[in-house]
Amino acid sequence: MAHQAQEETIVLVKEIFRTYLKERNQRQTPERFMVLEEIYGSDGHFDADDIFFNMKKAGTRVSRATVYNTLDLLIECGLVQRQQFGKNQFYYERSYAYQQHDHMICKECGVVIEFCDPRILEIQKLMEKIHDFNVDGHSLHLFGTCKNTSECKRRQESGDKIKSLSDQPS
Repeated sequence: MAHQAQEETIVLVKEIFRTYLKERNQRQTPERFMVLEEIYGSDGHFDADDIFFNMKKAGTRVSRATVYNTLDLLIECGLVQRQQFGKNQFYYERSYAYQQHDHMICKECGVVIEFCDPRILEIQKLMEKIHDFNVDGHSLHLFGTCKNTSECKRRQESGDKIKSLSDQPS
């Protein structure tokens, strides 16, 4: 994302979050907005500890509880999505102004491969028509194993887990 577009998105999401908090009589603390900025300044998926440690490393004084509570608020207002790729590991990703995408997850090394295929949207529209239903979002996770076993083993050892849309050849 271009730097100016990213800054404009951050200004927009801060305003959405500010309005959301105000409507629900929630406190508009600087820490909550710093968590939001950290999320929208990052790419891909992250867990709550990633946010906490990145902020701590940058010298921001924020508690782990504030990070978790802010993530819950950001999910409620639609600015962040929670994904569960493993049995009990939750990952989060930005959801405002970003391309809809789906995920393939390796059960061996845990790599998450993001992909986007317009045919999924066509199927969604067809299902809406057939079943007289309005879809306002979807989540697709395909589980399996990597075919390149040496790369899979390398990822298991290194902990490299996410392949984003930007990593894929066009």
